[in-house]
Amino acid sequence: MRPPRPVLAVATVAVVFLTLPVIGLAQRTPWSSLGDLLGRQSVVQPLVLSLTVSVAAALVIVVLGTPLAWTLARVDIPGRRIIRALVLLPMVLPPVVGGTALLFALGRRGLVGQWLDRWFGLTLPFTTAGAVVAAVFVALPFYVIAVEGALESGSDELEQMAGTLGAGPLQVLRRITLPRLLPAMGAGVALAWARALGEFGATITFAGNLPGRTQTLPLATFLALESDPEEAIALSLVMLTVSLAVLIPMRDRWLPGRRPSR
Repeated sequence: MRPPRPVLAVATVAVVFLTLPVIGLAQRTPWSSLGDLLGRQSVVQPLVLSLTVSVAAALVIVVLGTPLAWTLARVDIPGRRIIRALVLLPMVLPPVVGGTALLFALGRRGLVGQWLDRWFGLTLPFTTAGAVVAAVFVALPFYVIAVEGALESGSDELEQMAGTLGAGPLQVLRRITLPRLLPAMGAGVALAWARALGEFGATITFAGNLPGRTQTLPLATFLALESDPEEAIALSLVMLTVSLAVLIPMRDRWLPGRRPSR
């Protein structure tokens, strides 16, 4: 079916609008000195920290998000819509508000944080662990959506058949459910990891901007915009490249029912 010309025209405008910032960034990139910029300690340090924080956050997200997604998709619990809305809230919540909420919940005088400090001597704000917590908070919904969508769109006939043949719930989960979920889990992890890598608002509010401890790539980029624009461009290019590397191969995994692009 040939789409109407007005639709194509509006779609073209949208594509141009979304592409222009990328072109602008590429046009301003100092390609000749890019290698030297990326080798600076002020770039390498936040890059390593960002990778550490985002990978740690991704591991936590898999552990927490997989049972959560399965529960939301397969268990008829009271108030499931409300629970789902709360799980997805960080996706629409301004990141600074999320960081503020984390501070009041897990800070040294927070609802739970005061007891963590008193009983275990555990302080999360302005630490690397706090940066991981902030990343998990904002990125977890992306993983849950991917896995829950796969569970809801897939048939559970094999699981029911295995149950009638005497397989226990854990055996069904290990041998049937999880293997079928692996592609969706991989896509969800990739998307959540990329979101964690680019987190800014919740991190700076809850974990601060301490070089070597909580200063991730987005925070370093923000500071470099005023003091060294070329370094800020190099940092932005790194994050842009990572984002495209995640989005392009995983795109079809996030569109249920769509055949992989050739």
